[in-house]
Amino acid sequence: MTIVGILNRLFGKENSTLAFKQNLHNVLGFTPGKTALYKAALTHRSVRDGADENNERLEYLGDAILSGIVADFLFKKYPYKEEGFLTEMRSKMVNRNKLNEIAIKMGLKKITFYNKFDNSLKMSQIFGNTLEAVVGAIYLDKGFEKTKKWVFECIIIPHLYMEDLENLEINHKNKLYGWANKNGKNLEFETLDERIEGGRRLFTIGAVVDGELLAQGKAYNKKDASQIAAAIAIDKLGLNKVVDAEEE
Repeated sequence: MTIVGILNRLFGKENSTLAFKQNLHNVLGFTPGKTALYKAALTHRSVRDGADENNERLEYLGDAILSGIVADFLFKKYPYKEEGFLTEMRSKMVNRNKLNEIAIKMGLKKITFYNKFDNSLKMSQIFGNTLEAVVGAIYLDKGFEKTKKWVFECIIIPHLYMEDLENLEINHKNKLYGWANKNGKNLEFETLDERIEGGRRLFTIGAVVDGELLAQGKAYNKKDASQIAAAIAIDKLGLNKVVDAEEE
C-alpha cells in the first residue's frame, strides 16, 4: 500500500471515530470516554456474532443497573406504598415496549447497527434492548453515580410520567380474562406457530375465544407474544373505548 493509501485509511478511520462520537454526544448529551464500549452497545447480533462485538452482554448488565436505579427511585418517591405497587410500577417503567419507545424517541434507532433487511427484527424490541446496553456502557465508562444521574435526567424525567403510569394497564391478558369471565366466554392462548428466524425462536400465539381465533401476536418468547395477541384482541373488542367512556 502506498503512503497516500495509508494516510487515507488512517484519516478515514479518525474521521469515522469523530463522527461516531459526535452522534453519541447528540443523542446521549455527553462525549463518551471508551468509544469501543458504545460501539458494542449499539451493535446488534444480526451484524456481529461475537460476544465481545455485539450488545448482548452489555444489555444483561444494563438491564440489572437500570432496574436497580428505577427501584431506588420508586422506593424514595413512594415511601408508603407496598411492595406489590412498587414492583408493578417498575415493570411499567422498564418493560420492553416502553424502553423501545423511549429509545426511538431518543434517537438510538438512527445510530444502532443492525440488519435492516431482517424482517424478523421489525417485530422485536431491539432498540429497547440497545438502550439497556447503552446504560451498561455508561456504567463501565462513567461509573454508577453518573449513570444514575443520566438515567434520571434522560429517561425518567422526560419520558416517564408517574401519574400516567399509575393508571396504565399493562397486563393485557388479565384484562382480557376479566372480560371473558364477566361475559361467560372461554378464553385460551394457543401456540399457532413456532419457527427459527434470524437465529432465534419466533412464536405466534393466538387469543382464542369460544373456539374462534380473535387475534394473534408474534414475539421471541411466548409471554410477550400472548400479551401482544391480548392487546390486539382488546382493541378489536373495543374494550379500551369502553373504559375511556366510563372515565369521562
